[in-house]
This record gives sequence, C-alpha cells and structure tokens, in this order.
Amino acid sequence: MKNVVLGVTGGIACYKSCEIVSRLKKLGFGVDVIMTQHACEFVQPLTFETLSSRPVVTDMFDRKHPWEVEHISLAKKASVFVIAPATANIIGKLANGIADDMLSTTAMATKSKIIIAPAMNTNMYENLVVQENMQKLKQRGYIFVEPVAGRLACGDVGKGKMAEPIEIVEKVKEVLSEKQDLLGKKILVSSGATSQPIDGVRCITNYSSGKMGCAIAQNAADRGAEVTLVLGLHSCKVPDNVKVINVGTTDDMFEAVKENYQQNDVVIMAAAPSDYKPVQAIKNKLKGSSIELKLEKNVDIAKYIGENKTEKQTLVIFAAETENLIENAKGKLKNKRADMVVANDVTKEGAGFNVDTNIATFISANEQKSMDKMTKDQLAVAILDEVLRICK
Repeated sequence: MKNVVLGVTGGIACYKSCEIVSRLKKLGFGVDVIMTQHACEFVQPLTFETLSSRPVVTDMFDRKHPWEVEHISLAKKASVFVIAPATANIIGKLANGIADDMLSTTAMATKSKIIIAPAMNTNMYENLVVQENMQKLKQRGYIFVEPVAGRLACGDVGKGKMAEPIEIVEKVKEVLSEKQDLLGKKILVSSGATSQPIDGVRCITNYSSGKMGCAIAQNAADRGAEVTLVLGLHSCKVPDNVKVINVGTTDDMFEAVKENYQQNDVVIMAAAPSDYKPVQAIKNKLKGSSIELKLEKNVDIAKYIGENKTEKQTLVIFAAETENLIENAKGKLKNKRADMVVANDVTKEGAGFNVDTNIATFISANEQKSMDKMTKDQLAVAILDEVLRICK
C-alpha cells in the first residue's frame, strides 16, 4: 500500500486538509498526519486521527515510541510527502535549511517527492522573499500545486487560497503513478531563443517560444531524471522541478552549456540560439534613415558538444527547416556528431515556433522515424522514450 505523509501547518485552510485525508483513504492510501503547533489551534489532532485511523504526530519529543526516531521513521515511510496548507513559514524553513519542529525535520529527512500547496494572504504570497523561497524549492525538485485567486479569510481578494483538495489529491495520484525510467540519469536541456543586441533598444532574435525544450525538461524530471535547463527568451511556463540557468545571448548560452554538459549523461539541444550577431553592438540607439549592419557567425554550441562529448554521452539536436528537411537533418547529424536529430518543417501548419503542437522526424545513424502531429508535451515523451532506447 502506498503511504502519504501529510504535513498540516497553521492556517484557516487546515479544514480542507481533512478532506484531503478522507479522499486519500477512499483511494486506498495509508495516511500519516504531522501537525504543527499552530495547526492544532485550528483543527484538533483527534479529527485527523479519526479520518486517518492513525495517531497524529505533533511533537518532536513524543516518547510513545522510544525505540525509533519518529521523524526518520515517517520520512522513510512516505511514498510521497504533502504539505497542505503550506504557510510562508514552512516554505521559508525548507528553502533555507531550518529544521526546528517535527514537520520541517521530517520533510528534510525524506527522500520521497514533496508536494507543496501554499496558502496565505495575497501580499505575503507576492512578497519577494516568499517568491524567492518558492523558486529555490522548485529548482530542488519540490512540486507545487499553485494557490488560486479569490476572497481570502482576511477579506482581501487575490491569489493565495489553497488549491481544492481534489486537485491536490490528483497531483498525489499523478506523482505516484509516474514511471521513473530516467531515475539516476542526468540530463541537460537547452531551450528558448537568444538575443543579440544591435544597439541600446534593438536586437536580433527569433520566434522560439521555448515550449518544446521546457516540455522535455518537465517530462524528464517527472520521470526521475536530474535536469538542468539552460533557458533563453521564452513565453511558456518554466518547469517546477529542474535547475534553471537563465541566459540572454548565444555566448551566454554557450558558456552555461559548456560549464554543465560534462556532468550530464544526455544533452538535448532544443534551443534556437541566434546564428549571427552584430560585429559591434552600439550602446546608444542608432539614428538615421538607413542602417548598415555587419554580422558575424556565432559559436555553434551543438557542434562544440558533439566534438567534445565522451563516448558514453548522448547528444540530441533539433533541426528546424523550411526545405529539404531530411537531407538537411542528416547533414546536421553528421556535421555536429549528434546521436539523434529531431527534425521539423516549420512551414507546416501545426509545427514549429509559437504553437502547442509539432510534427517531427527522428533521425539517427541507422534509422528514420516519422511522428504524427502531436502536442509538444506528447512529443517530449516520445523524444525521451527514443533517448532511453539509444542511450549509451
């Protein structure tokens, strides 16, 4: 039987946690509840004991079970760890390594995935420190079920209400049903566009949204991989549970990839870095009725990785083409010494930049596989399945 450890912190949303326990029990999960002292001011432990059919833990120094260290025992027992509601206080503790009560101590000792459902006043939620703490946790692999907007207990209207219990339970089911076939793998993904300054207000860039690379990074992390995402300009949701390195220019992206690729088993170059940059960028805005712009080639990041990776590393690159798709993709496979090319014709409807779907062909040394039109999330799954198959 899968076991859920539910941490309950002090907030009016505590009463919703009772429904979480009830729903989990009906689905056949075992549930252990840890309450903070402040949570006990809102809901009595007896309520959770009745719903879970198990003792509720509130005190680090409870002597009921002197033969085992309680927080370590619960940490090992968790198939997944949920904190709902999660106050700014517990988020700050976990983000900064503070373990001063039963909940924070147990959460830091567990090796299971941790799901956080924040609940707090809108102004607290939007506070820069709270946002930074949440970002820290997301980069460490914590999974967030985002709060919703509405009328709060204090009378304010805004984002901060804890997500509904059914949504939190669905996230638990999702996490526990995930296949972990990439567990132990380290994957570097590049995504998004780069920007090359022309002058103080203009730049060279492209239409890449970053959706494809972010979908790959999210799916890889969900399947157990340790993911580093080198992210340029983008117009999509950033994955919650990956290490993110934000970059601007192609040189920035190159340096970030160069510094990190050696520690990874797989490198997936899904970004669209600018191929050219101005020979000289001007600090101020250029004036005049016409401008002559001299360009030079940027560094070829994928080629550098192909020439320097080890035999045990796998390199996947993308080829966005407007003509001669297969021929050009095969040329890139050879010239950049890649193991696989994901090729797509960006002139086709439903493929390419700034859309949620794609049509791709996988090309490796000995085979070619055409994919049907699918969402970028579905394509990310297919790409990772193929990576697993060819992985060295």
